[in-house]
Amino acid sequence: MFRSRRGLAKKVALSFFALALGAVPAQAQIGALFTGAGAVNRSMGGASVAAPIDASGALYWNPASISGLPGSSIDFGVELLYPQTQLSSSITGLGAGSDRGDNGIFPIPSMALVYKPEDSMLTYGFGVFSVGGFGTNYPSSATNPILTPQPPFGVGLGSIYANLQVLEVVPTLSMQVTDRLSIGGGPTLTMANLRADPLFLAVPNANGAYPPGAHSRTTWGGGFQLGAFYKADNGWNFGASFKSPQWLDAFHFQTVDQFGLPRESAFRFDIPMIASVGVGYTGFDRWTLALDLRYVDFNNTEGFKQSGFAPTGMVQGLGWRSVFALSAGAQYQLTDTWSVRAGYSYNQDPIPDSQATFNVASPTILEHAVYLGVSYRVTDALSLSAAYAHGFQNSIEGPLVTPAGIVPGSSVRSTTSADLLVIGATVRFGGCK
Repeated sequence: MFRSRRGLAKKVALSFFALALGAVPAQAQIGALFTGAGAVNRSMGGASVAAPIDASGALYWNPASISGLPGSSIDFGVELLYPQTQLSSSITGLGAGSDRGDNGIFPIPSMALVYKPEDSMLTYGFGVFSVGGFGTNYPSSATNPILTPQPPFGVGLGSIYANLQVLEVVPTLSMQVTDRLSIGGGPTLTMANLRADPLFLAVPNANGAYPPGAHSRTTWGGGFQLGAFYKADNGWNFGASFKSPQWLDAFHFQTVDQFGLPRESAFRFDIPMIASVGVGYTGFDRWTLALDLRYVDFNNTEGFKQSGFAPTGMVQGLGWRSVFALSAGAQYQLTDTWSVRAGYSYNQDPIPDSQATFNVASPTILEHAVYLGVSYRVTDALSLSAAYAHGFQNSIEGPLVTPAGIVPGSSVRSTTSADLLVIGATVRFGGCK
């Protein structure tokens, strides 16, 4: 057991506020943003800006590309995400330990509708997507400094629980300007829910411990998206899209102080702007190839651009840098009823080494992922699809930082990998153009 060192305990405890801030929307995971939606788009690695092959992928990444779909359809999908996380820490003279998260499996639903009226320049779309989220569930520990009890009985946070869900509703309109060019866009409505216990997103109570954070409400916000899609000669397609920041209202928590008396806490986090360009190629018989490049602007987004401690001991922000991300995918039509797909995604790690302490509890540090998928056309109106993805293990490690500076001889390390299973169905209606 650790000896009681109240002075060090309070300094270390204040810094551990930042550890759970990694569980705030970083948005899979390009930082914690998902790379796509639905079984078809996921199995293409999320590449779809210039390769519209399903309603979900088209609406998710390029609203103009819904004009390039063959007809009206509706997609339904459910993803089962299984993140595996491990949290380790050490302080010279206090000890060291490592614990795995008991995170469980998270269901992620999606729905996408595209309607193409005959003899019309307009195509209509409507999507409901889970665009980001995560969960962490670490047990308390007697040997892992971060997970020891909160002051005055330890120097850590005790058990850590955090859960974030971000949902977007995207009504979309696309216009076929010429035989080759379409443009599209629409508003986005965003809903986010965050629970955290203890509530690391608040000023500590007078005893140095953080209050509970289970009593929160849904936060609302919105933005817009725009896109262009161009069909060139010889099977080449090009696309570009812009997703504005999703400007969210503050997250609000009804919590209590050390005496059980009421407290309120609030903080601001937005979802970053994403700019994408893509190229698609269908010049090979039965093949569809796609490549997307994205820029995610964490560095200019509320909650991510700030860093360090406020005078109250609160962390001012996560200190993330903006990143580039790449998605690539290929589909091969085996027969009239069977198609197979493979994909790959890569994104830069948005967390600088200097900010490792402030993000150590985050499960959103994956860089490389591979995807496989298959679809079966049951009838002319119905197709069933499935996909599997694996996010390869990645770690981030750095010294423990407190409001007084770096703790000598300290280290914190977070390790993450993930597996994803997606099942989906597509229903076509109204004929094809």
